[in-house]
Amino acid sequence: MLRELTILQFRSHRRAEIAFDGRPVAIYGPNGAGKTNILEAVSLFSPGRGLRRAQGDELMRRDEAVGWKLRALTQAHEIETSALPGEPRRVEIDAKAVPQIALAQILRVLWLVPSMDRLWIEGAEGRRRFLDRMVMSFTPSHAEATLTYEKAMRERNRLLKDMVRDPAWYHALEGQMAEAGAAIRANRADALARIAAAQDGAATAFPAASLALDNQGPEDLAGALEANRSRDMAAGRTLEGPHRADLLATYSEKNAPASLCSTGEQKALLISLILANARALSGETVVLLLDEVAAHLDSARRAALYDEICALDGQVMMTGTGAELFDSLGSRGQFLEVFEGPTGSQVQEGTP
Repeated sequence: MLRELTILQFRSHRRAEIAFDGRPVAIYGPNGAGKTNILEAVSLFSPGRGLRRAQGDELMRRDEAVGWKLRALTQAHEIETSALPGEPRRVEIDAKAVPQIALAQILRVLWLVPSMDRLWIEGAEGRRRFLDRMVMSFTPSHAEATLTYEKAMRERNRLLKDMVRDPAWYHALEGQMAEAGAAIRANRADALARIAAAQDGAATAFPAASLALDNQGPEDLAGALEANRSRDMAAGRTLEGPHRADLLATYSEKNAPASLCSTGEQKALLISLILANARALSGETVVLLLDEVAAHLDSARRAALYDEICALDGQVMMTGTGAELFDSLGSRGQFLEVFEGPTGSQVQEGTP
């Protein structure tokens, strides 16, 4: 688990040093104090752009604009990630530069943030991103397959837009897309099966969600891409494949599509899925980030959530505007108070 976190020139934090004792962490303070920035910092110890999907220059404090650095200690490793203004993000593990994908071998970081509350009623792109982060938590190499597929597809789309008709230009790219696409399909199917198994028979206060994939594209993707070049050329882009897939969810007990459920039910389904994802990763080093998750739950549901969190084989960090939101967590949790000081966000030990 994460034992220590150091934040330097990141968002609203000039410098923060936090030690974790292994209990679920309740981070509280007023809106705008910098609570979510701590979760975002932790999310950057996984591949990708973190829970806000921010560009590197968006992460540094504006006052100094000297870049930013995050450092974490686990039981076995020292991890650093940083960026100077205008430069790409760097990652080091035990003082050795590594690609971002290496982070997934150390920590499996999951998160649930308020912007995801509309997941089931907005576009398919957000649901694919949600799905692929779950998949990557089980199969870190899924990120490489996705990048390979998207790079080859961009090149193919460029040929389509340029009206290139010579088949020789397409053959290798479509082969790469088919190979990577097959891995993406298999990884996604495996992840959905693991989530289903983690929900089956689980003692939980949150509703189970049945998941399915729609519009995955044909199994013989290479053949379909070759056969449909003329159609894709007219559209200027690739019209079928795993990049068009959509994640469908059903409230199992009511047999109701998530998109037709109430706002509260949609939130409960998301919580159920993120908890199932964490349970399914038992044995891995899981860090679960829950931003403002208690704000829309009644006291009974909050108590049930904290019971389930304490039973997880993982490390959990939550935010809320007041310590009272975590009353039923009590001494089972570590409390941190965040407030705005003269030099930016300040963090201190809090009380239940």
